[in-house]
Amino acid sequence: MEKKSNVLMQKYELGRLLGQGTFSKVYLGKNLKSGQCVAIKVISKEKIMKVGMVDQIKREIAVMKLVRHTNIVQLYEVMASKTKIYFAMEYAKGGELFDKIAKGRLKEDVARKYFQQLISAIDFCHSRGVYHRDLKPENLLLDENGNLKVTDFGLSALKDSCKNDGLLHTTCGTPAYIAPEIISNKGYDGAKADIWSCGVDKNLMEMYRKISKGDFKCPQWFPLEVRKLISRILDPNLNSRISLAKIMENAWFKKGFKSVENIESPRIAADVAVSPDIETAFGPQSSTELGSPVQDGESNTGSMKPNCMNAFDIISLSQAFNLSNIFETESGQKAAEARFTTTKTPAAIVSKLEEIAEVERFKVVKKDGMVKLQGSKEGRKGQLAIDAEIFEVAPSFHLVEVKKSSGDTLEYQQFCNQGLKPSLKDIVLSWQGEEKQPTPV
Repeated sequence: MEKKSNVLMQKYELGRLLGQGTFSKVYLGKNLKSGQCVAIKVISKEKIMKVGMVDQIKREIAVMKLVRHTNIVQLYEVMASKTKIYFAMEYAKGGELFDKIAKGRLKEDVARKYFQQLISAIDFCHSRGVYHRDLKPENLLLDENGNLKVTDFGLSALKDSCKNDGLLHTTCGTPAYIAPEIISNKGYDGAKADIWSCGVDKNLMEMYRKISKGDFKCPQWFPLEVRKLISRILDPNLNSRISLAKIMENAWFKKGFKSVENIESPRIAADVAVSPDIETAFGPQSSTELGSPVQDGESNTGSMKPNCMNAFDIISLSQAFNLSNIFETESGQKAAEARFTTTKTPAAIVSKLEEIAEVERFKVVKKDGMVKLQGSKEGRKGQLAIDAEIFEVAPSFHLVEVKKSSGDTLEYQQFCNQGLKPSLKDIVLSWQGEEKQPTPV
């Protein structure tokens, strides 16, 4: 492959080998249509199946769909043949940060920029419920403009992976960089473990045993304020270890720092093409037009005649034909939709949704069996918008499908679990996938 040109899936031309691991190789590639250079990760299906890594690959895909950030290597496309899985990813022309560090110490402003970009990327990961768990200079790449890119989410974990104690328990990572609590086998906080790794560099690796006890020294040429910051990052005591929020408030960190909130790239998101199950569970949701905005205190009295369900619609909802498991990943993340059944009239259903909207400060639009709830607060991906569509299964039996039309999926799930479901308990017979509850008297 290094010497002979190959065309992959009639989309990418494969070039030289960039690197390789136990189960994969990474090649330089070129998109035949756009001419864009990409990195193509080629994974052997046989090898990962032999060692039971299928779930890990699925999790890596799911995570990379969640963490779309300027300082994180982007996943463009996932393809597969009978024997191989292919990741088409952003190409970081500058190579590994490790190679740059190995040549000698960095200027303070350059080191600060890399640290700022690393913290920004990891803060975003944590906001999405993702813990990297293998942060090290080899997994930090540089693009052609010298900007840092976090890569290799193969050992990452999602918040839903935590046990009942709220902690992670899998020992993983590179020994020189992992936090001391990870090797204690007592469970650990994924976010705090990532923070520890952000403070470890080449000069401290040889002193790892001392670091685990809080006994280390920074090089003399480190500025005093940097030494103080690193000492707070490399704090073996979880209760006093500095948080990402506090790091970002640090005076040394803030010098020249530019806010990078809401920097997900619509262009990149639009180019992603992944297998249908991953696309449904983690892909960007299409925005639904809400029509004319409804001002506070106003009521939109559109038609509320419920939509009718035909026989095929009803059959598809039975457990035997339920395909919802296809759209779930091993992490437990689900597609941004839910369904419930009720014996209440459409008017009663709408009235209940309006009550919830008033409490949660959502605006309401009603039309043709659809209730649209538009949030007023700015979330991580804009304002949350939810559609509730009412279907008539029988004259006295209705099914309501609730789904996110725009905004952040995690914020949507939080709204469903903490606001929507508790508020609807008096009218719901059952939620899809849950046991039927007694009909309210």
